[in-house]
Amino acid sequence: MRVLFLCSRNRLRSPTAEEVFAGRPGIEVASAELAPDAAEVAKAEHIEWAELVVVMERAHKAKLTRNFGASLKGKRVVCLDIPDRYAFMQPELVELLERKAGHLMKP
Repeated sequence: MRVLFLCSRNRLRSPTAEEVFAGRPGIEVASAELAPDAAEVAKAEHIEWAELVVVMERAHKAKLTRNFGASLKGKRVVCLDIPDRYAFMQPELVELLERKAGHLMKP
């Protein structure tokens, strides 16, 4: 299964999720951001590659739908409702990701 994690700037939450779930059997992960001026901006190719798209906030889901509506057809999109208040690999963030997304990471 191919999983794409998205957040605003791809500096804290999404890269942490990518790190946490990378290397699991049968799972390929990637991360990108939805801000237009970020280093790794989400593109249609990212969306097309993914089987599951995981966003951190409802605002991300709305922006994703606005920007990539046609590419999302047939894709599962899940919002984890994780606010932007954690550092990269902060133990509390890792625990939240495991609790909220761990069950999704089954091929």
